[in-house]
Amino acid sequence: MADRDQWIEITMPQLAESLVSATIGKWLKAPGDAVDAYEPICEVITDKVVAEIPATESGIMQELIANEGETVEVGAVICRMKSHELAAVSQAPASSSTANAGEPMSASLSQDTSMRGRFSPAVQKLAQEHGIDLGQLQGTGLGGRITRKDVLQSIEQGGTSAAPVRSEHSRSVPRPAESNIQQSQQAVQSTSSAAMSQVRNSGIHLSETPRLPKIEIESEAHTARGEYLIDVTPIRNSIARNMRQSVSEIPHAWTTIEVDVTNLVQLRNKLKDEFKRKEGINLTYLAFVVKAIVNAIKDYPIMNSVWAVDKIIVKRDINLSLAVGTEDSVLTPVIHKADQKNIAGLAREIEDLARKTREGKLTLNDMTGGTFTVNNTGSFGSILSYPIINYPQAAIVTFESIVKKPVVIDDMIAVRSMANMCLSLDHRILDGVICGRFLQRVKENIESYNLETKLY
Repeated sequence: MADRDQWIEITMPQLAESLVSATIGKWLKAPGDAVDAYEPICEVITDKVVAEIPATESGIMQELIANEGETVEVGAVICRMKSHELAAVSQAPASSSTANAGEPMSASLSQDTSMRGRFSPAVQKLAQEHGIDLGQLQGTGLGGRITRKDVLQSIEQGGTSAAPVRSEHSRSVPRPAESNIQQSQQAVQSTSSAAMSQVRNSGIHLSETPRLPKIEIESEAHTARGEYLIDVTPIRNSIARNMRQSVSEIPHAWTTIEVDVTNLVQLRNKLKDEFKRKEGINLTYLAFVVKAIVNAIKDYPIMNSVWAVDKIIVKRDINLSLAVGTEDSVLTPVIHKADQKNIAGLAREIEDLARKTREGKLTLNDMTGGTFTVNNTGSFGSILSYPIINYPQAAIVTFESIVKKPVVIDDMIAVRSMANMCLSLDHRILDGVICGRFLQRVKENIESYNLETKLY
């Protein structure tokens, strides 16, 4: 245990300015596992997102201090690692004794090649600069890992079979192993693509198999009564706190309008296939709706504000929060500076945030800074709903399902594609007149789309 004092301590980082603690959700590394620098070692759960904690440097995992499900304060140690250099030193006596016993040194070095195909960024860059083929080098690091010293030694000797510099993907060592890896990756990608094609994603709402909450039977009494208890996760607790704060502090009012989206439906049908081929993502109605809302906020900037007791703070940047609903939670990732993006750019942002939500990869930056919220309840068939304001914002708009209806136009009945839009407003900041005008501007913007509208 003499080298224990030299172990690397990994502490709980401060993922956000207001964050004081986080919960260990899942350990991705176990004691004895090799860890690369910046490789994720665990997942932590905050009141906003599930985030990955990376290693500060490469080494071997030695000790897990915090248990899964344990809440840890910022700055507290969660695990300890041993650096590769320290591990190599501690293994040196064993290697020497093995060599003295008559076993060739090369044989002892070749016993462990678990790290043979892993290269640090510094090693890769150095090899590229000098045209060194890493596949031809003998690694002296732990697990046969090629170190910077090995590359420098090869350079001094004039290079080892100085083959032309190859791409990062072709730098792995034996080709049979490389072929197997590529085949495995292709199989995983095809399986993932097949699974993803079954996921309903209209751009904002996701219908997928949710992560099941932890169920815990506390006593036989609950079993006898046919009850079970579900743990309240930090995210669910945050949702409960924010919703309670919103309805208790903000005097809500609602107003709804009906929008004719017939031209929008025709425009999207015209462009969606070409957009899919060009961008590789779906062109959803939401991108057009978001653009219409952003342009209306430009005309009525008071909608982009918050209540500050003795003043109203109007935000200069229009950062749109998207209410993304999964089966077990509602998250509000943010499109930052949405007013600076065209329809295609908004479509890409929406798809990116939807994908991150689906994969649980949202960062705290994705979740902070929102100034106005847009919800798309129509993606699961709703035709009328009254949303709760995303505290501390001043308003939230929800776009409902598109339904064909008979509509009177110039005293004649026509079949049109119609959709409802509901605005919830903070009556401390906003009144009926300004919100009515704002919704009418959104309506005008949406109904002004035609077959000549450009995405870029």
